[in-house]
Amino acid sequence: MPVSSQPRIIILTGASCPWCGKVKDYLREKKFRFREVNVERDPEGARELRRRNITGVPVVLINNRPIVGFDKAKIDKLLGIK
Repeated sequence: MPVSSQPRIIILTGASCPWCGKVKDYLREKKFRFREVNVERDPEGARELRRRNITGVPVVLINNRPIVGFDKAKIDKLLGIK
């Protein structure tokens, strides 16, 4: 996949979140790059969750569209994974 078509992916995570690890592993397996923001250590990430009125992690932001939890079907749809 050319770099120019790489979507902007940010994953908001927490330290003791098993689903956060699963979503990161899945995106790595599919060869997508992402930036991880641990909301426990990053005040800006925590503010972003509050601003969106989201209370749990993981939150996958794909081109700024939020997916709460490891929802493989939604992730696949937004990333065009068949």
